[in-house]
Amino acid sequence: MKVALLAGGLGTRLAEETEIKPKPMVEIGGYPILWHIMMHYSQYNFNEFVIALGYKGEVIKKYMVDYSALNSNLTINTRTGQINRHNSYNPDWTIHLVDTGAETMTGGRVKRLAPHLSEGTFMLTYGDGVSNIDLHKLLAFHRSHGKLVTLTAVHPTARFGQLDIVGDRVEKFTEKPQALEGWINGGFFVMEPGVFDYIDDDMTFLEREPLERLSEDGQLMAYQHEDFWQCMDTLRDKLLLEKLWMTGEAPWKVWK
Repeated sequence: MKVALLAGGLGTRLAEETEIKPKPMVEIGGYPILWHIMMHYSQYNFNEFVIALGYKGEVIKKYMVDYSALNSNLTINTRTGQINRHNSYNPDWTIHLVDTGAETMTGGRVKRLAPHLSEGTFMLTYGDGVSNIDLHKLLAFHRSHGKLVTLTAVHPTARFGQLDIVGDRVEKFTEKPQALEGWINGGFFVMEPGVFDYIDDDMTFLEREPLERLSEDGQLMAYQHEDFWQCMDTLRDKLLLEKLWMTGEAPWKVWK
């Protein structure tokens, strides 16, 4: 089964990083967040990726082309140009890199991937969010209801620190915990090719008319994920993810 990744947006709220690279290439622990997402899917044996490129897509292309060499020890013969790679671990991935336009919206990017995804059920997610969702359970849920689209519903991270107060004393302070109530779209979709009929053109936002119409038609279901999910919208989000990774407490690291 193929996994589509939306990796073409501008990432304006991370301008500190995205002036020179697309947001999916912003690093967490020395690896692009896109790599973290792909490693998650790969742990569940989903190893064929279709990446929708847009803003600074050439940065992603270069990284993927050079990935094997960058993650290996190399022996180079400068006369013949022969390169031998050794002492490396490189996952067995097939990666389709598709230019979907610099100005295309999320729905338009999905529709532009249709030639690569029209043969059957596929997965889709954003290139800037990580989670510890069990992808096999997500797929089983999708297959159980027979509708066109499943999205993963998650609890958003609270905007402010949470206080547990007894009397006037703060018993516990938690900085930006995940909210316990309310659900939002967390990505990690499973879709059928019929979804392409709900997308009009390049200027269509997936999160607006397509998902609204799918909901009205009874074709949109929610897999409720109660555990870890975090998007990387701002520098503060990046620093939080970086801290979790560097302290060995990254919940999304489901691979060994």
